[in-house]
Amino acid sequence: MTPSSDAQYNFHMPPNTVNRKARRITVALDSLGCKLNQAEIQSLARQFEAAGYRLVEPDAKADIFILNTCTVTHVADRKSRHLLRMARRRNPATRLIAIGCYAHRAPEELSQVEGVELVLGNDKKMNLLDLLTDFDNQHQANPISSNSHVNRRTRAFLKIQDGCKNFCAYCIVPYVRSREYCVPVDNVLAQIKSLIADGYREVVLTGTEIGGYQSDDVNLGGLIKRILAETPLPRLRLSSLQPHHFSPELIKLWQDARLCPHFHISLQSGSDSILKRMKRRYSIKDYRKAVELIRSVVPDAAITTDVIVGFPGETDAEFQETLKFCREMQFARIHVFPFSPRPGTAAATMPEQISDAVKKERSNDMLALSKESAKAFQQRFIGKIIDVLWEQKSRDVWSGLTGNYIKVYAKSSKTLTNLILPVKLLKLYRDGVWGDIL
Repeated sequence: MTPSSDAQYNFHMPPNTVNRKARRITVALDSLGCKLNQAEIQSLARQFEAAGYRLVEPDAKADIFILNTCTVTHVADRKSRHLLRMARRRNPATRLIAIGCYAHRAPEELSQVEGVELVLGNDKKMNLLDLLTDFDNQHQANPISSNSHVNRRTRAFLKIQDGCKNFCAYCIVPYVRSREYCVPVDNVLAQIKSLIADGYREVVLTGTEIGGYQSDDVNLGGLIKRILAETPLPRLRLSSLQPHHFSPELIKLWQDARLCPHFHISLQSGSDSILKRMKRRYSIKDYRKAVELIRSVVPDAAITTDVIVGFPGETDAEFQETLKFCREMQFARIHVFPFSPRPGTAAATMPEQISDAVKKERSNDMLALSKESAKAFQQRFIGKIIDVLWEQKSRDVWSGLTGNYIKVYAKSSKTLTNLILPVKLLKLYRDGVWGDIL
């Protein structure tokens, strides 16, 4: 299946549009799904701010609400529709705009959500500002320039690559992100320098498959070397990689302390027979070899993963293989997904579809292991001193992340946002660790 990529252009004049000229138009941007979606929504936010729009938080009453949708599961589809309806309830006059993967796959479904006036697929969404500007110019509703802005995050997600042609049996992504593209090295470096100037302390390189990055003669390892050598970025983190992307030459780069010791390596199943039916490009032996390589060079690394339970034909024995392998790998975190048939994918029509009841039972078993594994990983660092990038405050408690992705909480009367400070980790707390700022 090749989903329609045609955008739905059905603008409706919102009430009092012309009167908005007397004030700045407010824009709320939100995102579901992967880090690539987050990178894109942050890029759009910078575009809108530069154009003079006033950015507000996603749960604020905004003149325009933009959602970068996800369609990796039917639950993601439902959440996308829910967030759009919630924005409409907050402000019935808001202009709802849906972009991204769900918008690319099924624009007609999203256009049926009350209040949605624009649906843009992945091929057009980054041109959103131009489309809105053309429309607003026709109705005298231009934004008014100002230097004020919504509070920035301390971590920026930066897209360096897009597109996938692997066509794993369960995955909709190649249908909605089919165009493969790598951002040129000089462009990546310029964006990172701009983010540093804006105050960001950490950049996360993201894409559909960043391990396949290749721009001219520069691969992912070469790009990392250039970033570390040519920018003063305090922290660099990578998003998801595949087992075959790892090599001794790549892992040696983590001897530089600015590279976050955190590796997200999608597993999907711990059974070779399931991996073969999923059309994954590695075996359990390959996966184990990649993990052993990482830990031989970066012993304190957090290794996180994704697991799909209830893939068509998955037997109890195959699921137990996955549980056993995940326990052996000692993951820092396991993201668990019950199999969700996506229209047009090979797995959607496979025989022996697993019942929802069995999927739920297996999900609960895997989630229990995920919780156990996360606590065991965090416990290893109790009593140690680790740098934390502090991000936000809730009531009187601050939270932030270590380089190896442990969430840390602490009390402080000072403003910590965007500071990297040494913290002694004291005890397990909530979904992370309680610490004492030194």
